[in-house]
Amino acid sequence: MSGKIIFYEDRNFQGRSYECSSDCSEIASYLSRCNSCRVESGKFMVYDQPNFTGQQFLLTRGEYPESQNTIGFNDCIQSCRKVPVHKGSYKMRIYERANFEGQMHELTDDCNSIKENYHMSDMQSCNVMEGYWLMFEQPNYEGKMFYLKPGEYRNLKDMSNNDTRFGSIRRITES
Repeated sequence: MSGKIIFYEDRNFQGRSYECSSDCSEIASYLSRCNSCRVESGKFMVYDQPNFTGQQFLLTRGEYPESQNTIGFNDCIQSCRKVPVHKGSYKMRIYERANFEGQMHELTDDCNSIKENYHMSDMQSCNVMEGYWLMFEQPNYEGKMFYLKPGEYRNLKDMSNNDTRFGSIRRITES
């Protein structure tokens, strides 16, 4: 099943709209602003900056009448990335330090507290081998989230503030 999201210029699905079923690096190319959206199918990461940067949030099927109140963005949605459907196992390795150094642990399931479950003081790099994941800055899947697709992430500080610590990790599953 392919994904489909509809963006609206104004709150409560008002104003001009733009329908999207793939990645869009700059919604401003189609709408002057985006303050609400409706996900008809699939899952999408939305970003408060163009080119898939800034604060991000995972949207699943449903209605989001106000991006400021329902998503928590200070401004409107600026870009989006479709999260592919993953069927199969999940696997990633997390490392205490940048460049895959220090303590290493392999994950195949969600982790509600990196510090408690793995006794790591910090997590600064990872290698996503299978599946799509969300990292959260706080334990119990709270705080800012960061989307990870398969690949090597040598320095996680590059995708966040230099002082961000990651507290939990969750798989992006079909349910």
